[in-house]
Amino acid sequence: MPAQSGKIRSSRSALGGDKALKRVFHQSAFCAIQRDPTSRAFCDRKRSEGKRHHQALIALARRRVNVLYAMLRDRKPYEARPKTASCGLTSA
Repeated sequence: MPAQSGKIRSSRSALGGDKALKRVFHQSAFCAIQRDPTSRAFCDRKRSEGKRHHQALIALARRRVNVLYAMLRDRKPYEARPKTASCGLTSA
C-alpha cells in the first residue's frame, strides 16, 4: 500500500481486516499456485504485468475471496470455467 507525502514515497502493509483470515487465504493462494494450473497462469500473468511475486500472490488470494463470496451469495457450488480454444470469435 503506497504511503506518499510530497516527494517522499514509501510503502506500508495494509492494516485492515481479519489477520487470521488473510493468513488463511494467503496460504490457500500459495498452495494453489503449486497445484492448480489456472492459479499458476493467473500469477504468471500478474508477474508479466510487472507485479512482484508477493503482490501476485495477494492478487490471487483476493480473487479466491471473490469466488468464495460469489459461491455464498448465489448458494451454488464452485464450477471451474471450461477453457475456450478461441477468443470468442466464431466464423459464420
